[in-house]
Order: sequence, then structure tokens, then C-alpha cells
Amino acid sequence: MKKLSLIIPVYNVEKYVARCIQSCINQNISSVDYEIIIINDGSTDSSLQIVNALVKDRDNITFISQKNEGLSSARNKGLSLAKGEYIWFIDSDDWIEI
Repeated sequence: MKKLSLIIPVYNVEKYVARCIQSCINQNISSVDYEIIIINDGSTDSSLQIVNALVKDRDNITFISQKNEGLSSARNKGLSLAKGEYIWFIDSDDWIEI
């Protein structure tokens, strides 16, 4: 079981999403102990392409797309996929520090 699930809903945040995801990837914790779940909620900007470039070849990242259903729906989808003992929602225009 993972210790932590980071859930990031994404919707039209091309200016911020790379920094958000990189900050989650660059934590001082083994990738075996946490997962990142990214839900693209029907973005119409280049957020989808940016995320695709960042997450390829990463075993602890799940990335799915859905039609635009809103923040709550995206978070609930992430919750349904989460395997962590703890859940952390991160807004895609924010970042975390070590």
C-alpha cells in the first residue's frame, strides 16, 4: 500500500501545471511510497500536452482524461483511483516544497 496519494485535477492551467507536477515529483520520498493521480477535466488549452510530456515513463503517476465535469468530479475520480493511506488534494496552479 502506498503511504500517500497526491490528487491533481487539471483544467486549463498551462501556465502553472508543469511547476505543480514537478514539485510533486521532486519530493524527498521514494516513488514507491507515493502516487500522483492527475485528472485532466476536459482542458482546452495545452495542459494535456504538458502533462503528457512530464508523466511519461513514471511508474507512480496515473494520468486520465475525462470530459469537463468540474473540480468535484475530478477530485472524486482521483479518490476512486487512490491507493494511499493518506490523500492530499493539490490545486494544479499551486506547488509544494520539500
